[in-house]
Amino acid sequence: MNSFQQFRISKLTVLQALGVVGFLILISLLYALFFSYTHPTVNQVSYSNNNSNVFNLSIPVKLNFCGEDIPTNDYRIKGILEKEFMQNQYSRSSTHLLFNKAQRWFGYIEAVLKQEGIPDDFKYLAVIESHLSNVHSSAGAAGFWQLITNSAINGGLTVNATVDERLNVEKATRTACGLIKQAHMVFKNWTLSAAAYNRGINGILRAMKKQGTRDYHQLLLNPETGTFVYRILAYKTLLSNPRHFGINTKQIRTLPKIPYKIFRVDSNIGNLSDFARHIGVSYSTLKGHNPWLIADKLDNPTGILFEIKVPKNSKTDYSNYLSDLHPLVNFASDTLRALKDSTVLKTPENTVYVDTQIRLEDLAKQFHVSSNDLIKWNRLDPKTNTLEKQHVIVIDPAEIK
Repeated sequence: MNSFQQFRISKLTVLQALGVVGFLILISLLYALFFSYTHPTVNQVSYSNNNSNVFNLSIPVKLNFCGEDIPTNDYRIKGILEKEFMQNQYSRSSTHLLFNKAQRWFGYIEAVLKQEGIPDDFKYLAVIESHLSNVHSSAGAAGFWQLITNSAINGGLTVNATVDERLNVEKATRTACGLIKQAHMVFKNWTLSAAAYNRGINGILRAMKKQGTRDYHQLLLNPETGTFVYRILAYKTLLSNPRHFGINTKQIRTLPKIPYKIFRVDSNIGNLSDFARHIGVSYSTLKGHNPWLIADKLDNPTGILFEIKVPKNSKTDYSNYLSDLHPLVNFASDTLRALKDSTVLKTPENTVYVDTQIRLEDLAKQFHVSSNDLIKWNRLDPKTNTLEKQHVIVIDPAEIK
């Protein structure tokens, strides 16, 4: 055998050895990948379903609501949690908006929960009910806590033609606490109390009696109530641990409450515009910070003591708060919404923001002025009959500097 043949054999031997090593490495990598997929770490449960696998989403193994552990090893509950967590894969813009809302309103809600002895986790119930906005439902519920009229009145709130205290965040929170306390007296369990907030105490009691269990996690309930606590937990995780969802954002920093001047009233107010001028604020500021005043007057024949709040610093921009307090509610009428303070729009304080189409005549009536005055003050075409959306209208030119 010559030297060339020996070199060729040696070269083949080396290549064969390298091939074997490479093959073994590949097998090891494939096994490691398979093992990691089929044996998740102790800190998370991998997300999977029959059709696809999502590698960027996991369910925390240790979940609790108000200190009560959630059985995440139960396949049915795990499936519900997976669905709720998947639905909370927020876009970054949506998450940013929700975080800002939480920073504005958690301070108000947390303070009342603490005073009433309700666990802090219940603040996330308000998040899933309304996304921290004074919304109205088709079923007649309203406010941050989506209270129905009867529950609100039985809880001590005033709801009538001129007042709807379901839209008063702090008062509504206190009433919601009362409902939660009632449920807890019956069930001695915070998870069932949360479910009862959605279904009602009697509804949960009937289900427990029929199915022979007092465990929320074992009850078969209607879809909304059956997923209610798990939806709360998804939002709790999103807002308290956003990195779990791959969202790189700072932790929630509760903002200080708005400094208010408080005017206590125990009588009728025939005209809120006149009252606003009397206390030195614009009508839009008065209505904006007191969304529970739902008409242009306050009827109070029984002498209830109401607290009307206006900001101590009228130059501070509170437009984000107003947007939460009035997401769909019109200030002056069914077609007018005065959402913005002068500091936001860079216009005189006595302005209104028209968010929908409205007849000029109707707008004038609401503010006790003439259509001709509105045309003159706002330099409108004399033939104008209707205002389109997104108009800033001057009401009183005396405020113009």
